[in-house]
Amino acid sequence: MRQGPLDMRMNVDDKTTAAGLLETLSDTELEFVFKTFGEERFSRRIVRAIRKAQAKGPVTETLQLSQILVNAASAPRHAKIHPATRSFQALRIAVNDELESLKTGLRDSLDVLEEGGLLVAISFHSLEDRIVKQFFRTEEKGCVCPPKLPVCVCGRKRTVRILTPKPATPSRKEVQDNPRASSAKLRACERVYV
Repeated sequence: MRQGPLDMRMNVDDKTTAAGLLETLSDTELEFVFKTFGEERFSRRIVRAIRKAQAKGPVTETLQLSQILVNAASAPRHAKIHPATRSFQALRIAVNDELESLKTGLRDSLDVLEEGGLLVAISFHSLEDRIVKQFFRTEEKGCVCPPKLPVCVCGRKRTVRILTPKPATPSRKEVQDNPRASSAKLRACERVYV
């Protein structure tokens, strides 16, 4: 929505910027980023539009990329989000390796929690929420042996008890007060030792 460099790094010491990704990734890799991290159904069309723009010069500014995405994505007139939102999300996730960081953070959190300690995660899009949900379920289940085995041979023990079978979501009032909360999902579990 505002003019600025196409950077998106959360840590300025990291070398890779969003503009750098657009330059260095292959068409297939870039399409994967938009499709997987942005859940963008027009990923192929978007990559073609970016490459066409890059033939005229580098894409290094936010509004420059935004205009390319708006022209390529052809969003419905009454869409709830800006046509470039998913693609910008995808680039941000790729630049910062956010999903791997989330997985690492969840695993490391269990190591420091004492019995009865709570692990609470708030996610803002479905990719994050899916990772949190699957992590909690795996840790609650413990054993990962095939169901047909008569006895557990993996030795994995349950490490958490899920406190939110369904995620907590913001109320209408909360969304009205803070529109950014509209997509938030909160999940919680309690550390247990078996």
